Amino acid sequence: SLGVNAIELMPVNEFEGNSSWGYNPSFYFAPDKYYGPKDELKAFIDACHQRGMAVLIDMVLNHSYDQSPFVQLYFDGDKPTDQNPWYNREHNFTNPDAQWGNDFNHESLYTQALIDSINSYWMQVYKVDGFRFDFTKGFGNNIKGSNDPWGSNYDADRIALLKRMADEIWERNPHAIVILEHLAVNSEEEELADYGMLMWGNMNYNYGEAAMGYNESGKSNFSGISYKNRGWSNPHLIGYMESHDEERLMFKNVSYGNSSGFYDIQDTVRALERMGLVSSFFYTVPGPKMIWQFGELGYDYSIDYNGRLGEKPVRWDYYQNYYRKYLHDVVSSLLKLRKEHDVFRTTDFDLSVSGALKKMHLNGTEMNVCIVGNFDVITGSIDPDFQHTGWWYDYFRGDSVEVINVNAQLTLQPGEYRIYTDIRLETPQINTGIFTQDITEYDLINSLFPNPTSGEINMILNIPETGNYSFSIYDITGRRVFSESERTFSKGLNYLNTDLQDLENGLYFLQISSSDHTETVRIIKN
Repeated sequence: SLGVNAIELMPVNEFEGNSSWGYNPSFYFAPDKYYGPKDELKAFIDACHQRGMAVLIDMVLNHSYDQSPFVQLYFDGDKPTDQNPWYNREHNFTNPDAQWGNDFNHESLYTQALIDSINSYWMQVYKVDGFRFDFTKGFGNNIKGSNDPWGSNYDADRIALLKRMADEIWERNPHAIVILEHLAVNSEEEELADYGMLMWGNMNYNYGEAAMGYNESGKSNFSGISYKNRGWSNPHLIGYMESHDEERLMFKNVSYGNSSGFYDIQDTVRALERMGLVSSFFYTVPGPKMIWQFGELGYDYSIDYNGRLGEKPVRWDYYQNYYRKYLHDVVSSLLKLRKEHDVFRTTDFDLSVSGALKKMHLNGTEMNVCIVGNFDVITGSIDPDFQHTGWWYDYFRGDSVEVINVNAQLTLQPGEYRIYTDIRLETPQINTGIFTQDITEYDLINSLFPNPTSGEINMILNIPETGNYSFSIYDITGRRVFSESERTFSKGLNYLNTDLQDLENGLYFLQISSSDHTETVRIIKN
């Protein structure tokens, strides 16, 4: 229902210990016992296939740990011996941070036969649809010294080894998906992408800065999410804002988000709104994208919660939170666009995302798309540079606008984003994020005037008990456009006045809340 068409599992083959990320493998032909019986894994894969979803598994063939029988057969108790046909005695990386377990010798014909057997086994017995190979920069056998501590420089021998492995996989299953966590020099990644492999595209830092509202010195420039901006010919970049290895964007927002006046990204609701903002400039970019688990709900536990490799809470209850459900619905609507309209697979697109006001254009035979967003914490104006004059339609709001001047400035509130198409689409049914509680015992808002209003709004509140109350205004998408810090009201009638002069004309929801009560009314600004 979200729109996902592939699921990637972190390593599931037997690894040392019980609870782990799985990057310390020992036995390659058995699912880890801690996760459950092998038939349950097969049933899971069958269930995914029945729903039209591919299943990919993370395979670690750069190294394995001491329990591996391939290590133990030629092992001196400390390292593999020189006679070991599968492993190097010493690591090829002199950088200790790039050394894990025992280092495979991928030049060895014995190692090549072993990895071909491993890959074939999982495709044949478990019917997996492909692999994500961990740290493929380590597949070469050339020494990586202090001048190249992470092995990122071009390595022709490594490229040949990876192409050989991919050919063997495709010989057995021509449709298999081969993904590399490579993160090497661009020329090497481009060559491997042109060969048909998909490359891991880490954009966590730039999307994180954009979500938090920090745009200085190009920090929030996420143009690298585009394979075209890397000079590639094929859309073989799997871009991601989050992964198991990166800090969660929502955690960054609530911990370090920027602010200006009442607009504070560290506020949970505001932080979730920012996730919708970055999502609109992420899923719409042509090429495959990866969602980290619960990213569509604004998962906000740090990667270091319970230790970096420790288990994190599974929060299915997030679906019951209407603000988080709003983000889910936004992501689902974006994935629906991707799947149903060819323009999101076009090669004719461009991003202008170096500043705080960002835009993106996609051009296709079916329709054109113009996306604009304000990543700042203050109101700003942007030249949308619409592709042509005429009617354009706001995807999320269902509004239409006749464009006479394609360069007429659009004013956007902080965090505001719009997706315009030149063909009218069905407006997605999105939870507005506004929770209205039926009132039976009392009405907090005794009267509200004038409504509609051109500026000021006046309220008389009927406060049942002295206490603290918060006050917010939301637009029709559920985005909070105004809020006040809690203020104390005395029991009885109280007067409240607010200036809405800066809000655009339209329908809004005014909400006042106490610790145990919420009341919402509609207001119109004209």
